[in-house]
Amino acid sequence: MSVDLLNIARTGIQASQAQLGVTSNNIANANTEGYNRQVATQASTESQRYGNNFYGTGTYVSDVKRVYNEFAARELRIGQTSMSAAETSYSKLSELDEIYSQIGKMVPENLNNFFASINSVADLPNDLGIRSSSISSAEQIANSINQMQSQLDGQVKQTNSQIESITTRINEISKELGSINLELMKSQGQDSQVLDKQDALILELSQYAQVNVIPLDTGAKSIMLGGSVMLVSGEVSMSMGISTGDPYPNEPRINASIGDKTLNIDPSKLGGQLGALFSFRDDTLLPASTELGQLALGIADTFNEMQSKGFDLNGAVGSDMFRDINDPLMASGRVGSHSTNAGTAAMSVNIDDVGALSGGSYELSYTLATNSYQLTDTQTGKVSPLVLSGSQLTGGAGFSINIDSGAIADGDKFEIRPTAGAATGLKVIMTDPKGIAAAGPTLTSASTNIGNTAVSLNSMDSTATGFQAGSSITFKLDTTLNTYEAFNSAGTSLGPSAAYTGNNINAFGMDFDITGSGTSNSFTFDLAFAEGNNSNAVEMAKLSDVKLMNNGTGTLTSVFENTKLDIGSQTKSAEVRVGSATAIYQQASTRVQSESGVNLDEEAANLLRFQQSYQAAARIMTTAQTIFDTLLSSVR
Repeated sequence: MSVDLLNIARTGIQASQAQLGVTSNNIANANTEGYNRQVATQASTESQRYGNNFYGTGTYVSDVKRVYNEFAARELRIGQTSMSAAETSYSKLSELDEIYSQIGKMVPENLNNFFASINSVADLPNDLGIRSSSISSAEQIANSINQMQSQLDGQVKQTNSQIESITTRINEISKELGSINLELMKSQGQDSQVLDKQDALILELSQYAQVNVIPLDTGAKSIMLGGSVMLVSGEVSMSMGISTGDPYPNEPRINASIGDKTLNIDPSKLGGQLGALFSFRDDTLLPASTELGQLALGIADTFNEMQSKGFDLNGAVGSDMFRDINDPLMASGRVGSHSTNAGTAAMSVNIDDVGALSGGSYELSYTLATNSYQLTDTQTGKVSPLVLSGSQLTGGAGFSINIDSGAIADGDKFEIRPTAGAATGLKVIMTDPKGIAAAGPTLTSASTNIGNTAVSLNSMDSTATGFQAGSSITFKLDTTLNTYEAFNSAGTSLGPSAAYTGNNINAFGMDFDITGSGTSNSFTFDLAFAEGNNSNAVEMAKLSDVKLMNNGTGTLTSVFENTKLDIGSQTKSAEVRVGSATAIYQQASTRVQSESGVNLDEEAANLLRFQQSYQAAARIMTTAQTIFDTLLSSVR
């Protein structure tokens, strides 16, 4: 036995050729997205003993591996999820902020124009042209709020469409990953190209939701979304789906299915683009919509109430200018019934005090054991007990809930949105310019009054029994005994002394509040219409600066402006988050590239080194051939 130079040279050439192949492949894929650099590991073949010594027999490529760091890849996936979520939030909020800046600016402008037109009516209450212009201004504010609500509804539909599209893509990735897992199980996870494809799909998946990767002994990987939903288990792929919203159908939910089992997913735990889209829809769009509805209710209720305090140009008590706040077209969507409810109760919501509304949403629940109804504020978590009187539940912030039909069962839940639908339903129903109640009744307190008692008119009802149309009515009050007696203009009593509760009297078509105290005080309401009377229009015009909303803390305009400012603030915060998330992602990407990416300078050096190695091995083969030829020549 002797040293086999030809065989050693052959192994050297083959090994160098393999190294050149791996290096060339790295160079060729330097710009391939998701490609992980490969390295060939070289080892010596078994040595052979010749005499008292061991001689090497050559070399071989023992393994070709992809350079991959699981920790760096995981860090990149986390960074990708955070960056995608931040970018999606910023993109959606920027769109909404632009809507409020461009289209939304018409809402406060038209509201101010409407107040200005009412002020013009106060200046010339008998001018029909000015009155017609005022009705047109009212229609403009209603139309601008309708248009704004339409824009918000469009944003909801667009967001739902994006959620559906992402869900479809997740299902496609899920199937692909299941097929890849099957291939890897056959090759025991040794195919670098398949592994690269798998990692690329997982990285794409991390854009849509948080991803947890679980390596399996078979070479496959199981994938979980959001830490709770198993999307891929070995070669088995689950599917994501969209189901009708509950309790509101236009707010679809997301679920995961395997076989005949379906599980609803909490979108707040998903992260990524999906989590950001659900958060935008549920935490920004829907509150903006309910707050716009709050403004619509405030406008309709404020001016309808002011109309009921005055007389129109025909001398009649003013009728509604806007659609009534509890009209079915203004109340659409106030109650959502959960599909899991066992009872048959059908609910409706009645607005009692617009100024007490918050623009939020609530959850109504019923517990049979304690026969109790509870209202939970979904934003603050505050729980308020409700009182059932007949078929009406009272205790809500500015609203009451009616059980219209059916029966409520233990554990039944309803979502209550008191201001929902109002922005869509807001409409001017007054067509006759003479209908603007610019004139108001004159209130006179008797000179003999003692104490600090005062009254303020809330509304008038000309259809009520005993209403003194075109005349006057005097109320004699005793705030100590909480009694009153009414007299007509001739001083004739309209009925025996009657008791009142609280600080409100509603009698003979007059609804007014009482403040202060006194044992025998008289107040006269002059209900005769007078040409040129503008007192009620003056009071209407003053409402632009009166804090009517949110329990007396905000004006009508501030309701909208606060929403606009909040969206602007959210947009700015989202922009900051994008910058931070992008920096973190870039850092993680740089780390992955430094380990797994192709460095062309390094590969060029390797190419030269393995080329020289190949040439040297070929030279050994030439030398062996020369020696062999020399040996043959010497024997001849």
